[in-house]
Amino acid sequence: MKVDIWSDIVCPWCYLGKRRFEKALASFDGRDDVHIVHRSFQLDPTRPKAQTSSRRAMLMSKYRLSEDQVRAMDQKMEHTAAAEGLEYHLTESGLTGNTLDAHQLVHLAAGHGREDQMLERLYRAYFTEQRSVFDRESLVSLAVEEGLDDAEVREALEGGRYVDAVVRDLDEARSLGVTGVPFFVIEGRYGVSGAQAPEVFSRALAAAHGNEELRTKN
Repeated sequence: MKVDIWSDIVCPWCYLGKRRFEKALASFDGRDDVHIVHRSFQLDPTRPKAQTSSRRAMLMSKYRLSEDQVRAMDQKMEHTAAAEGLEYHLTESGLTGNTLDAHQLVHLAAGHGREDQMLERLYRAYFTEQRSVFDRESLVSLAVEEGLDDAEVREALEGGRYVDAVVRDLDEARSLGVTGVPFFVIEGRYGVSGAQAPEVFSRALAAAHGNEELRTKN
């Protein structure tokens, strides 16, 4: 059973949704037959590469919020994440930027069977450690920490080896009408939008599994 998950590296709800889905999957009887594919999504693909800006300033501008409102929103997000066992540090020094190269790393890691580990490392670097997922040297360092080869990582990023793969993911998301992430598609039939409670994912997995068994019997 295939599960496609669209997400963006700098989306706090995406990391949260990943963890909640994993909790549902851990209690799913058919978990050994589930194949997860992480798909790229960019909340703002128009951002110039190599340029970063204040994350809080971006949120203030995008949602027309005051600094105090964004600070309160960040604190609430930190508490929500903590309830799922995640450690977020959403401070005023946090940056945001173009995530194209970070997504390229996930595609590269997929070819080495380390797709999930690379995505997890990028999330932890950004939300917990406040490390850059935009700067090339930082990305290379994070990839090497996950067992990827330094030279291959540099070549892939410098040559844009996986840019087309990222674009295909974005195009498919648009064709499905996806406007926000995380977005989960189970067996190409069941869509779940957002960082839902584990119980919601459990029901979707069970429904897809039941439908799959029915098709097999028929």
